[in-house]
Amino acid sequence: MADAEGESLESWLNKATNPSNRQEDWEYIIGFCDQINKELEGPQIAVRLLAHKIQSPQEWEAIQALMVLEACMKNCGKRFHNEVGKFRFLNELIKVVSPKYLGDRVSEVVKKRVVDMLFSWTLSLPDEAKISEAYQMLKKQGIVTVDPEVPLDKTLMPSPPSRPKNPVFENEEKSKRLAELLKSKKPEDLQEANRLIKNMVKEDEVRLQRASKRSGTLEEVNNSVKLLNEMLSHFSRDQSTDGDKELIKELYGDCDKLRGTVFKLATETEDNDSSLGDILQASDDLSRVINSYKRIVEGQTVNGEMETLGPSTTTQCKNMRVHKFYFLPGIVHLFLSEAQVWGFFTKV
Repeated sequence: MADAEGESLESWLNKATNPSNRQEDWEYIIGFCDQINKELEGPQIAVRLLAHKIQSPQEWEAIQALMVLEACMKNCGKRFHNEVGKFRFLNELIKVVSPKYLGDRVSEVVKKRVVDMLFSWTLSLPDEAKISEAYQMLKKQGIVTVDPEVPLDKTLMPSPPSRPKNPVFENEEKSKRLAELLKSKKPEDLQEANRLIKNMVKEDEVRLQRASKRSGTLEEVNNSVKLLNEMLSHFSRDQSTDGDKELIKELYGDCDKLRGTVFKLATETEDNDSSLGDILQASDDLSRVINSYKRIVEGQTVNGEMETLGPSTTTQCKNMRVHKFYFLPGIVHLFLSEAQVWGFFTKV
């Protein structure tokens, strides 16, 4: 049995991940976990040490570090989960699998293990939202194309959502007409009933496609905005790494492209659609984070910043329609100059 007296987190981890180990050494792995639980700042220190080991050029050392990480997730509780769930650590895992960083130099075994663990955590730790956001970003970038298979006993699968009601078939007028036609014995009425059913089904398919596209876009906006805000909160022109700066720039590009998609969604959405509020909120969020990027990273002085608009922006957007187009203040500012925006709205 190892002498635990005088051991530090670093010494425990060095022994647990020693490349000369012939197999995983659970004595030191558990010792590392116990030391984390003893120290006030154990989780914070541990994730920094683990990130370095996971990025080791020696495959066996990296694999052992991932074993230690998995053991910590099972034995070190909520405090450790919170540290792993911060983008500062998740970004280090992303570097391991991304070809832009270390991905081309890391073995497939290590990269697969990282992806498997991230996906498993998205299922078993739904409260750690940034883990899911990081995993979805890997999918969006094409680094992950298929979700790995994870045994059910290793995760807490969320309950499936209840099936939503079908508004097309709940249309009272059409349903009443269809019932009348189906009761008739006339061939022409039955043919009309058949056509009506086909049209109703087609309408439902179109509705579902739009809803799916809208949901996907809003989720993409939410993930991109959260990730960029997180990165900006830790950004420093002097201290941020080139990798972090490149990732921030990429996230900004994603948000910049999404603004046009959200604008189009708003113009296509009816007044009584319950999703309109979410779309308008997504517009506000995009405008705020884009302005934040321009201020923090580019050092620009942004006129008419979204922060000054407050919660009234959504209300203004709902009341602003010209030729069935919603002119969202935040989005318009992104497409036009301030003078053009002011001139347009004074004419309206």
